[in-house]
Order: sequence, then C-alpha cells, then structure tokens
Amino acid sequence: MDERLDFPASIRNRDPILEVLRSRLPDSEARVLEIASGSGQHVAYFAAHWPELRFVPSDPEPAHRASIAAWCRDLDNVEAPIDIDARIGPWPGDFDVVYCANMIHIAPIECTRGLLINAASVVAPGGRLLLYGPFLQTGVTVAPSNVEFDASLRRRDPSWGIRHLDDEVTPTADAAGWMRADVVSMPANNLFVEFVRTTRPSRP
Repeated sequence: MDERLDFPASIRNRDPILEVLRSRLPDSEARVLEIASGSGQHVAYFAAHWPELRFVPSDPEPAHRASIAAWCRDLDNVEAPIDIDARIGPWPGDFDVVYCANMIHIAPIECTRGLLINAASVVAPGGRLLLYGPFLQTGVTVAPSNVEFDASLRRRDPSWGIRHLDDEVTPTADAAGWMRADVVSMPANNLFVEFVRTTRPSRP
C-alpha cells in the first residue's frame, strides 16, 4: 500500500518557498529540522534540491510520519521522521535551521509559543528559524481571502486562527532569543518570515 498523502497546497507553494530558501539555507554540512512536516512533500522536494544538507522531518501524527517516510524513501539525506509536538520540549538534536510551514494557524496558540521557545534550544546562535503561512501585520490591510480563511478556521476550532506577526509571534520570538530578520511577501497572501538566533539558553 502506498502510504503517501497528497496535500495540494504543498505542490502549489513549494516552488515559491524554494526560491526564498535558496538564499537562506546553508551551503553544506548543515542539519535542517522541519516541524509539522505533514505529508512530507515539502521535505522530499527540498532535500532533492539540497543533497549536501541533512533534513530531519517531524510530525506528531503517525499517518503523517508514514507518509513522510514513503515520500522520502529514496533520499539518502533525509532521516526517519520523528515524533515532535511543538508544544512539548525539549526537542532532540542540534540543528542549523528549523523550518515550519502552515502550522501556526491550524493549531492552538500554545503550538506557536512552543515552536519559538523549543526551536531556540536546538539552534545555535546565528542559526535560523523559517516560517511560512498567513499572518496578520500591523498597518497592513487583511486580504478578504484571509478574513474568510480566518473565520473558517475559527469555526472549525476556536483555538485556531491566523496569528498576528507583530503582536503575537515576534514578541515571543524576541523573548526566546530570536531576532526577526526578514519578512517576504509570498503568493496567495502568505508570508515567509526569517528569524536569526541571537542567544541560546541552557536546555531544560
């Protein structure tokens, strides 16, 4: 049985994300942790473009981990997917980059806080945290499609919703030792947000 899941959004957004990643992933001998890898289509696609990097996918859902393993079975630079709940630390390993796409808005706010705090414990100063998805921003008019999307998310689960980059995400990132380095506008009213690690606390 083919355990690969197919998430259409992963196909639609992988090339725009890849173009932004080109200037943000290390050249070689680096480890990249993906949080909430979902189907595994992103990590399989990116790992094929960066064979010199080591990718570690993760997801708390067993069906997702099976799909990730199936998508990546022929890629030598992708490790077996691990079970990580963003809210729960400490995370295992040491990494140069943590990447997370399209999780923050379809999870409770505790997952956002856990992502920012726990990622800080596995990335050394100078490393990066890279986020992709829809965000609200101060002084930026919300696209009608995102207003509708946010309402639909909250109808499905009141704890979900598009997070405010300036009021919710960045202050928690600052407190954890991340500096917001860049925000890139992406297709379909999404953003690519880059944080750089400034300090590293002791592991819990």
